[in-house]
Amino acid sequence: MNWMRQFCLRTMFLLVLVNPADAVEPDRVLLLHSFGPDFSPWNTITPPFREALRKLSPRPIDLYEASLQSERFGESPAPEEGPLIDYLNALVPARDLKLIVAMGAPATRFALRNRPKVFPSAPLLIASSDVRTYNDLALTAHETACPTIYDPVVHINHILQLLPDTTNIVVATGASPSERFWTDLFRRSLEGFSSRGVTFDWFTDLSADDMMNHVAKLPPHSAIYYPTVRVDARGSPQEGDIMLLRFIETDRAPIFTHVDSLFGRGIVGGPMFSSREIAQACAGVAARILGGELPGNIEIKPVGLAAPVYDWRQLQRWGISESRLPAGSEVDFRQPSAWEEYRSQVILVIAVLLAQAALISGLLHQRYRRQLAEVQVRQRLAELARANRYSLAGELAATISHEINQPLGAILTNSETMEAMLQSPEPNLSELREIAADIRRDDQRAADVIRHIRNLLKKSSIELKDLDLNEPVRDAIHFFSTLAVAQNAHLSSSFAPTPLPIKGNAVQLHQVVLNLIVNAMDAMSELPADQHKLAIATMRVKNSAEVSVSDAGPGVQPDMLKEIFAPFFSTKEQGMGMGLSIARTIIEAHGGQIWAENKPEGGAVFRLRLPLTMLSDRPPMAPLVD
Repeated sequence: MNWMRQFCLRTMFLLVLVNPADAVEPDRVLLLHSFGPDFSPWNTITPPFREALRKLSPRPIDLYEASLQSERFGESPAPEEGPLIDYLNALVPARDLKLIVAMGAPATRFALRNRPKVFPSAPLLIASSDVRTYNDLALTAHETACPTIYDPVVHINHILQLLPDTTNIVVATGASPSERFWTDLFRRSLEGFSSRGVTFDWFTDLSADDMMNHVAKLPPHSAIYYPTVRVDARGSPQEGDIMLLRFIETDRAPIFTHVDSLFGRGIVGGPMFSSREIAQACAGVAARILGGELPGNIEIKPVGLAAPVYDWRQLQRWGISESRLPAGSEVDFRQPSAWEEYRSQVILVIAVLLAQAALISGLLHQRYRRQLAEVQVRQRLAELARANRYSLAGELAATISHEINQPLGAILTNSETMEAMLQSPEPNLSELREIAADIRRDDQRAADVIRHIRNLLKKSSIELKDLDLNEPVRDAIHFFSTLAVAQNAHLSSSFAPTPLPIKGNAVQLHQVVLNLIVNAMDAMSELPADQHKLAIATMRVKNSAEVSVSDAGPGVQPDMLKEIFAPFFSTKEQGMGMGLSIARTIIEAHGGQIWAENKPEGGAVFRLRLPLTMLSDRPPMAPLVD
């Protein structure tokens, strides 16, 4: 039993070590190049073909590659192909080749010519060859093709469609047998363009340097059509797209080609073969053959030119309008416009500008509304100030009436006396002159009272003018002095020895001072008549002009010293409470300030200060009332 257990364990261990995938034999594929893996256009077709074949094949791929060198030297077929055939037969172990892929026309013709000698039982796939390059050779059931086909006339018409002023076209082909085949085909196909005024330059018999010299001297209205240059007339191989790159560097004429190998590196574009499309199609056929299908049963449509695609940079370089491009064309490498490149930044800036514009509009609207409100406030305060002046005149109505009636009564008495004296046979002229003088004096007295009332009640301008603050104060004192006797008030005044220049409105300041005088008289109304003492003074205090109005009344309660200037605050039973509020508004509009204090000896003093204009760099604000 021990030996059986050990046998089972060893068997299981071997089964674990053996990977089933390692047991799958890879499919050996021979990739036969026409010139070499680095020649155009197969240098751009072969890499995606390898990649696609490995993905599509049902089994791993063991890929072998070989190149025909004889085509480089213009020998097709080569005088002696035996060594190459022997090399290929020795290349693949045990000759168990699953597929031969002939890449290009030279490799295709070599494989078809030597089928009995080179893996005769292995399937053959003709890849990336135009059908016209091998249609003289019959295919058997073990051979099939993934061909290409195109008409060179299409490309010449395309050039003339994009550049209708073109008069000279270079056809750049090399000197190898396959390239000479194509040159002959092009010459026959393009004969009809001579009637359209187009001449052709053929590079088949030129060396690479001669080709470059010719391109450098191309006349205006020229174009270059580049099928391929693999070998020049001196037999020098031109691997890759070296000649095409050299033509691009000259920047002498627009370049067109039929393969997209260098699209994006200097060619204009147009209808071209897609290297990746050819590689995918050929890899698909190869995978089907490796999957067991008989090559002769596989037929696919030849790969044609893909949809036109253009390099936007070359269109701009050669002045080709996009309106001339065929319908359905695609334009690549388009440089974004300023809007496309900076769209987010532009949108952000526009959003910020719009937000700023909205904010500015909102601020302007608010400013307009505020200015409108200020105007309305000025108008309301002006109306209220006038109402206050009417109210002030009403408060003084009895005194004013008494002051007017006194001179009027005296005038009446004197006029009656004068009339009686004139009826006398011999009137006393001296007495008559005295009576006339009394009448004139009483008339002047009544006229002064009426003038002051008119000044108080008239609607004044809000314009600020240069004036001496002493003048509106004197005017207010003069107006009230005529009424002081009726009010039983003792009025004293003192003025600054020098002018007090300010910028202000005389009527408004007159109203303020008169308001303060009336309020002072009201404060002393309960006192005996001999105690009705009122003092008004003006003075200079540093850079300001000051006016003080003091009384001998009971003073202001300390907690009311600030409230008395508030709107509608009044200690009078019938008062509106607007006199001192309006006074403060007027003084603040003049750039000054007003306040009240209690005197230590009793009574209150109201002070106002205004900036002196000759000492002030900033003019006061315009008053808000008129």
